[in-house]
Amino acid sequence: MPQLRVALAQIDVTVGDLTGNADCVVRETAHAAAEGAHLVAFPEMALTGYPPEDLVLRRSFVRASQAAVHRLAERLAGDGYGDIAVVVGYLDACPDPAERVGRPAGEPQNAAAILYDGRVVATYAKHHLPNYGVFDEFRYFVPGDVLPVVRLHGVDVALTICEDLWQAGGPIAVARQAEVGLVVNINGSPYERHKDDVRCELVRRRAAEAGATLAYVNMVGGQDELVFDGDSIVVDRDGAVLARAAQFCEQLLVVDLDLPAARSDTGGWLDAEDGTRMRVDRAVLSSDARPAYDARPGEIAPRLDDLAETWAALVTGVRDYTRKNGFGSVLLGLSGGIDSAVVATIAADALGADAVHVVGLPSRYSSEHSVADAEELATRQGLHWTLLPIGGVVDAYEKAFADIGGLHGIAEENLQARVRGTAWMAMSNLQGHLMLTAGNKSELATGFSTLYGDTAGGFAPIKDVPKTLVWELARWRNGVAAERGEVEPIPAQIITKPPSAELAPGQVDTDRLPPYELLDEVLIAYVEQDKGHEELVAAGYDAELVAKVIRMVDAAEWKRRQYPPGPKISPKNFGRDRRLPITNAWRDPVQH
Repeated sequence: MPQLRVALAQIDVTVGDLTGNADCVVRETAHAAAEGAHLVAFPEMALTGYPPEDLVLRRSFVRASQAAVHRLAERLAGDGYGDIAVVVGYLDACPDPAERVGRPAGEPQNAAAILYDGRVVATYAKHHLPNYGVFDEFRYFVPGDVLPVVRLHGVDVALTICEDLWQAGGPIAVARQAEVGLVVNINGSPYERHKDDVRCELVRRRAAEAGATLAYVNMVGGQDELVFDGDSIVVDRDGAVLARAAQFCEQLLVVDLDLPAARSDTGGWLDAEDGTRMRVDRAVLSSDARPAYDARPGEIAPRLDDLAETWAALVTGVRDYTRKNGFGSVLLGLSGGIDSAVVATIAADALGADAVHVVGLPSRYSSEHSVADAEELATRQGLHWTLLPIGGVVDAYEKAFADIGGLHGIAEENLQARVRGTAWMAMSNLQGHLMLTAGNKSELATGFSTLYGDTAGGFAPIKDVPKTLVWELARWRNGVAAERGEVEPIPAQIITKPPSAELAPGQVDTDRLPPYELLDEVLIAYVEQDKGHEELVAAGYDAELVAKVIRMVDAAEWKRRQYPPGPKISPKNFGRDRRLPITNAWRDPVQH
């Protein structure tokens, strides 16, 4: 039985950085060569970065990607790696409009190339294009209908891309008919909580359907709101996991595979079992198997628990958004409350304490313990702490409004928040820090925030984190510190105190919101699961409570559109996932 040593390069790339991403491919191919690999696979659109969104509509970007993949092939051979089959994702263009009515030649395709001996020896265009959630690939790409099968050291290898696993039929069905020994699947699969378990079972199922070993490589890192968790995996046709990479870190996963010898010459057009046909194109790189060698077992990295992987996703999102957008440091308001405490701790883990600047901006209603708690957190973590009282500025604003009746109620409360936002942004401008926003998903959902006040900033690390999960993460992070024998980063009193915006005397969040434990249950059902009033009441929730929460969520759409981006960790975040009109007269009739 032929052997192949396969390397999966789980890397962090940057959208648009063709040169830097190509350098990364060369570096990791050198690493794979040092490990004796015969084939190395890189993630989906690794050369261009993923997702490039409307960049793909620029013909100049498509041409640059096409040229870059050919230069990369030549460079790899010139550096002595021409005898390694390199699978890399890139942006290509549709060559033939004849069979794609209404789609002209030159339209973009999400593609993979096999580079060998200085040449692009085979290409594949993604067949199944996702068009849900954060994905808009029908907007951008022409689907592919050709499955390349490449014979490498006596083994037939087929290429697929990401969504080709998530949909039945298509290239997996055709790979089975072509009797391939290995399916390589390259991915840009964003993180969601609990997705790793779903992904593993999916890979097992598709390997069985293909009748072949399946090697799944995913990228890591952050790209705007998306975070990629790696978790690359190799599974044999019987569902056994042969190797699995760590989560949220760059890694070259190397595994030796015993694979069936190539035994079929099936080609041409085949039924893809999804209502389409695909053409099998074959290429031979090397017909003879390599001499037998002692195989080494593949690494199976331990899994992170649910809170650990969520924390890692948030840290990755903050680190990469900051770094890739050219910032060396961040700044945020530290109020003494749980949200800003968790954001500060995430930032410190992502960037190091010396890159995190926190400022306290007490006003007339700020309690002494809040300022003290904030300063204690900054001291524990070694953050840069600044205290800038804003009472005088608020007083000056209120005097300016005296002649027109003064400020009262919500307008008065929000003034304090907006003065803070102005101060934070001024310090950000002055010192060059990226401003972080500390609002959580529960507040964002219900509009419980002040536009141009506590919503000010450039990135929102816990934007997709419900309030109850914020508390869980805080306790978890303190527990990790305790296990390491370190000082807990978040003072216990910050976790246990009742949450308050401190914009009015004795104010607490539950003056205007239901208890967060109940609120978050309703929000998850309404926002993430799209359940309406009738379904929620049938599930046992109080009708008046449900109506109130729905009204708050629907009325806050205009605020959410002006909120900074933040890392997606849920099945449906505010932003790329959930897209509702601001001007919207529809109301669930059961509410009335």
